[in-house]
Amino acid sequence: MALFHLHVTQVKRSAGQSVVTSAAYRAGEKLYSEYYGEVSDYTHKGGVVHTEILLPDHAPAEYADRAVLWNEVEKIEKAKNAQLAREIEISLPRELTREQSISLVREYVKRHFVAAGMCADVCLHDTGGGNPHAHIMLTMRPFDEGGEWGAKQKKEYICLLYTSDAADD
Repeated sequence: MALFHLHVTQVKRSAGQSVVTSAAYRAGEKLYSEYYGEVSDYTHKGGVVHTEILLPDHAPAEYADRAVLWNEVEKIEKAKNAQLAREIEISLPRELTREQSISLVREYVKRHFVAAGMCADVCLHDTGGGNPHAHIMLTMRPFDEGGEWGAKQKKEYICLLYTSDAADD
């Protein structure tokens, strides 16, 4: 039986993180950060079995390149304590084939994030030790219909209080 694991976090400058370095690590690639002027080389990292960038229809086509996408995010976020990306790490059932896992993650990401205008960097890891999982890095800003970065999305939680008077109505 598959065990479920989900971890959601943010890549943020205030923690000394670079979104380009984070993307390079998850994808097992070598990327150059224009913001920091550093190369992050994770080409020796094993277990990366699939990577892809998923873009909304109105995002610039050049953002399908991981280095271009995340360097642009580093550029657009000006604050020294900026939140650069969301990351979702999810376990995948061992019972699925690799193709089924890729399809499952791809459809989930398209439906819930890309459809809302976000760019997604999807990386599947499997070292063969029984722990297949996906790393999904999402831009904090969606693209608007004109192909421009939109405002960061903020959640507003509303607490409804019920009193005995309200229950009588």
